[in-house]
Amino acid sequence: MRWSVSVMAEGDREMTREEIVELADAVAASGGIASGIGTNRYGAQLMVDAEDRDSAVSRATEEFTRAAAQAGLPPWPVAQASAVSEDEDEDE
Repeated sequence: MRWSVSVMAEGDREMTREEIVELADAVAASGGIASGIGTNRYGAQLMVDAEDRDSAVSRATEEFTRAAAQAGLPPWPVAQASAVSEDEDEDE
């Protein structure tokens, strides 16, 4: 099943446009988009294949952590993660 997963890390300083652009480049291969310019957090929405919600969140969090490191972002803890399956999205 295909899932759209949003992951957000929060820290102690404001993120720059350049940093979020780097994150966007790093998550693009996963069909991802990035956010966080001018805030004390950075995040991404990623598309992953998984059997269930927990697996989707786990897989996306791993990809998010990898992408954040690739982008040179601070290794802040994940503050929020949520997932919606394609089936749920179509029902709404």
